Amino acid sequence: MSAVNTGEPQVDVAIVGGGLVGASLALALAPTGLKTALIEGVAPDANTQPSFDDRTTALGNGTRRSFEALGIWSQVAPKAAPIRRIHVSDAGRFGFARLEASEHGIDAFGYVVTNRVLGAALRASMTTLPNLDLRMPAKCTGVALHEGYVELETEPAAAPLRARLVVAADGADSKVRAAAGLAATLEDYRQVAIVSHVRSSRPADGTAYERFTPDGPFAVLPLFDGAYGVVWTLAPEAAERVLALSDKDYLAALQGEFGWRIGRLLSVGKRNAYPLKLSRAETLTGQRVVLIGNAAQGLHPVAGQGFNLGLRDAATLAELLAEIVRRDGPRADIGSPDVLREFVSRRAADRDGVTRFTDGLVKLFGDTRPGVPLLRDLGLLLFDLSPTAKQALSRLSWGFAGRTPRLGRGLGVMP
Repeated sequence: MSAVNTGEPQVDVAIVGGGLVGASLALALAPTGLKTALIEGVAPDANTQPSFDDRTTALGNGTRRSFEALGIWSQVAPKAAPIRRIHVSDAGRFGFARLEASEHGIDAFGYVVTNRVLGAALRASMTTLPNLDLRMPAKCTGVALHEGYVELETEPAAAPLRARLVVAADGADSKVRAAAGLAATLEDYRQVAIVSHVRSSRPADGTAYERFTPDGPFAVLPLFDGAYGVVWTLAPEAAERVLALSDKDYLAALQGEFGWRIGRLLSVGKRNAYPLKLSRAETLTGQRVVLIGNAAQGLHPVAGQGFNLGLRDAATLAELLAEIVRRDGPRADIGSPDVLREFVSRRAADRDGVTRFTDGLVKLFGDTRPGVPLLRDLGLLLFDLSPTAKQALSRLSWGFAGRTPRLGRGLGVMP
């Protein structure tokens, strides 16, 4: 609800959610001089942050450049595995395509890193920022919209926090988004991703495999230590059965499903399961509220675009706020409707393009209507023969469309 209130904001920006995207925004805002608070339910030194687990994230080249500009790539790089080749196939059929980074004048299409490594680098850098108030652990329990600021209630009990702009980075089930009255659509893919790390007789060599099966995409990604990150997508009932298998039986099932391209599977670490859904906010902004990352859109992991898209949300917002501060001074109204409309405009093409691309891939390769698999396989073969199409896809690691944020070009947010 809205009301007129004369209270003075204590911070310029309050970020609710300290996962990968929220923490990245906090770092990106540092050069602007804006006073920022980050509210996160997990303590900075805890190992239980759900965003900082053993899931792997594929970082595009734009994301790598952003992390270089933020000063954390040197901490991430030693444990990042480059993707130098991509092999895509339609399981049990003749369609396939291959991509080689060197053919496009780049060292790698991207880099595979565990979220735990990314989280450690982000947390270490956040603790050094003088203008950042880390409220960790704390949970946002109430949101009140006022004319000149937003007031946030938190637990453990503390005085309410007033901010001129609130950024919701609190995930697909965003409480801030709901409190601000911003609607979101949700589509359940009826798929579960089983994520694990495996070792095999043939160590990872920079090749990423994406195999499309009737149950969903199957990804095998290289890790820095020669192991592989596996994302096995199954129907919920099948996923339950696979999760209940012993390690030995799981490896046998995985070997039977994927085959022998990476040799004999020898061992597996902890397995985790994640239901897959497409969530999308109908609008990115409300009254002094802006959505980024999974609060704005939660994507299927096919093609590994979710975090890269969310980071471009954060990079674009930080760059826009830097422009406003540079133009109008430190007391600029960073939460005005004009500023928020500009953010929506800058993110529209990239956000819409990536969402349609990932959703389209899932549905195209899950379509078993007569004739569709044949056309799909012919399309894959034609893609494999087209340097132009491959070059276009290789550019996806910098973004789908629209302007590339300064961070994505390796530059700071302040000109």
